[in-house]
Amino acid sequence: MRRSTAITLAAVTCVGALALGAPATAAPPTGGLPAAAPPAAGSPAAGSPAAVPGTAEAPAVAPSVATTSTAGVAGRGHARAGTHQNPMALRLPDGETAASCADPTAIHGAGRDRNWYLYCTTDALSATETTADGELVQHSVPTYRSTDLTDWTYVGDAFDTKPAWVGDANGIWAPDVVYRAGAHGKPGTWFLYYTASDTPSANAPTGGGSAIGVATSSSPTGPWTDSGGPVVAPQTAPNGQGARWSFDPEVITDSGRTYLYFGSYFGGVHVRQLTADGLRSRPDTERQIAIDNRYEGSYLMRHGGWWYYMGSATNCCNGSLTGYGVFVARSKSPLGPFRDRDGVAITDTRVGGSPLLAQNGNRWVGTGHNTVVTDSAGQDWMIYHAVDREDPYYAGKTGYTKRPALIDPLDWVGGWPVVRGGAGPSDSVQPAPAAQPGQRSAHRPRLARTDVPARTIRSLSTDFRGDALPSTLTWTRQPDPSTYRVADGAFSWQTQDADLHPPQTPLASVLTEPAPSGDYVVETRVRMDTPATGDSFNYRQGGLVVYGDDGDYVRLVSNAIFNTRQTEFGKQASGQPEGAPSYGNMVVGPVGDATTLRIVHRLVDGEHRYTASTSLDGRHFVRGGTWTADLGSTPRIGLISLGGAGSTSSFDHLTVSTVRSVR
Repeated sequence: MRRSTAITLAAVTCVGALALGAPATAAPPTGGLPAAAPPAAGSPAAGSPAAVPGTAEAPAVAPSVATTSTAGVAGRGHARAGTHQNPMALRLPDGETAASCADPTAIHGAGRDRNWYLYCTTDALSATETTADGELVQHSVPTYRSTDLTDWTYVGDAFDTKPAWVGDANGIWAPDVVYRAGAHGKPGTWFLYYTASDTPSANAPTGGGSAIGVATSSSPTGPWTDSGGPVVAPQTAPNGQGARWSFDPEVITDSGRTYLYFGSYFGGVHVRQLTADGLRSRPDTERQIAIDNRYEGSYLMRHGGWWYYMGSATNCCNGSLTGYGVFVARSKSPLGPFRDRDGVAITDTRVGGSPLLAQNGNRWVGTGHNTVVTDSAGQDWMIYHAVDREDPYYAGKTGYTKRPALIDPLDWVGGWPVVRGGAGPSDSVQPAPAAQPGQRSAHRPRLARTDVPARTIRSLSTDFRGDALPSTLTWTRQPDPSTYRVADGAFSWQTQDADLHPPQTPLASVLTEPAPSGDYVVETRVRMDTPATGDSFNYRQGGLVVYGDDGDYVRLVSNAIFNTRQTEFGKQASGQPEGAPSYGNMVVGPVGDATTLRIVHRLVDGEHRYTASTSLDGRHFVRGGTWTADLGSTPRIGLISLGGAGSTSSFDHLTVSTVRSVR
C-alpha cells in the first residue's frame, strides 16, 4: 500500500463496559486505514461497551451506564457537583498520574456500591516503569475506581497472566465489562469481554488470528477467571487473505436477547447472539453491521426509541497527526441497518456515519473510542481517549502514542447526540458530572457556533466557464495539457499516478492561487468517475488543498479507499521528530455522485485552524474535524487530482468567501 495510507497497528482496538441484570429503560493518510495484514502480536489496543435487559435465553442485563434512565435525578437545592479539567486524573500508587488510558470504558458498581470503575486497554502506565531489557512495562487491562467520574485511583490489572489459549506472545485488548445480577438473592457475576490480538497457530505462538474472550468475577476489580476459550474464534477474512480482525467486543441486550458486536477495519463490524451463559456466541446468528475499511471500537446505546451505533474511524495512534474520531448512525433495531443524518447506511460502499466527536483545534487530537455513562442527574457523559498534540509520545519512545482519557457531556439535539453542544473536546475547566445521588451538575447544553461562507471574493472564485483556466490559478509541476481541460462549465483533470508525501516520488501537480489574508472559506464541488463499488481504484482522489509547500499542507478530498468511497481530510507536516509520521488524516461526511468540499480557515490565538465540512447536496453540510497547521507566510489554495492513474476529477467551481458564524 502507499506510504500515505499506512496505519500504525499498535493499539487499533477499542474498549467498553456496562452492567448486566434487570431490564434497562434505554440504553491514514490517503485512506488512513490499515493494510490487509493482522496486527503485530502484543501491540497495545482495546475494545468498547454497552448492555441492557435479558431472559433465560441470554445473560440478563441490569441498567447500563449507557442508558438514558433518569432514576435518581437530583432535586432542587441538592449539592452541586464540582468542576474538572481534561484529562481525567488516574492516580498510581506512587503518586504519579497514568500516562494513558486508551479505549476507556466505565461502569457503576452494583447494589450499594457507589463507586465507578474504569478499564483501559493494555498499555504502559508510565515512561519510568521499565523491564530488565529497558522496555516499558505493559499493564493488562489496568483498572481504576472513582466516586466522582473524574479523579480515579488505580486498583490493579485485570490479568496477571494471560489465558493459555491466548498465549504469552499475544495482547489482551478492548475490555467490555458487564454485570449479571444473581437470581433468588444469589451474588451477581461480572463479565469482562476482551480482544485476543492474536492466538497461537499450529506451528507458532502467533499467527492463529484475533478472537474475543471472556473472564468472570464476583467483583468489578477481580480476580478474573477466564472461560478457557474464545467467545468468537478466529475467522478467515472475507477476501480469504488471512484472519479478519475480531476486535473490540461490545455487549447489549434487547428484547430478551444479548448480542456481542465485534470487528474492525479488516473484515468489518459484525454482531452475534450470545449463549445463555454469556461464555460463547452463536456463529449462525452473525450479521454485518458496518462495512470493512471504516469503523472499529463499536459502542451502542438506546435513546428515544432508537439504537445508536457509535464507531471510531482512521488511525488511533499517529502522534500529533492522529485524526481518529467518533461517528454515529441509528436504527430502530439493534441489528440495523444503521443510517446517518443523511440517510446513508454504514454498510454502504459510499460509507455513512455522521461525525459525533472530532478534534476542534485545541490541544486534543485523535478524539475517539468512546463509551457513555449517565450520571445521577440523568445527564449523559462521553468518556474517550485523545492525544495531546503538544506531548504525544512516551518519553524516549517516539512513535509510541500516549492516549489519556477525557470526559465531556453528551447532549441530544433533534434526536441525535452531540458532544458539548457540538463544541467537541474540552481543555479548560468544565462542570463535573453529578456522580453521586443528590448531586446536580452545572452543565447546561448550549449549541456551538458554526462557520459558514459570507461574502464571495470574486477575484479568487471561478465557475470554470469558457475553455481556459483563469489566470489566477497557476501550476506547481504542470501536468501534460492533454490530461486536463475546461469545458461545459467544469474543470476536468485526470488523476495522477503520484502523491504529495516527500521524499516519496513522483510528486503530484498542484493547481493553486494565493490564499486571501485573514479568515476565509474555500469550497469546490467534485465529481469522481470512479464507480461506487470496486477496490481496484484505491486512493484515486480529487479535491481541495491549502498548500504551503509539498511538505506542509492540508487537503480535503473525495477518495476511493479499498472497496469504499470516503471523504478524507489530511495534513502533511514537515519537521517531525525522527520516527514520527509526517501525515495524518480524518474522515468527514459521505461521498455522493458529486460531493461539495469546504475548508474554513480561522486564525485563533496565533494558530491557523482549518476545519473541514462536506455536503451531498451543496446545501446541508456535515462539519468534521480541525487541523492546526503552519503553512508559511504565503499559503495558496486550490485543487488536486492524484493517488493513481485512470480516473478523472471534475470540478464545478472554486469559490472563496469571507466567514460568518451562525448558531
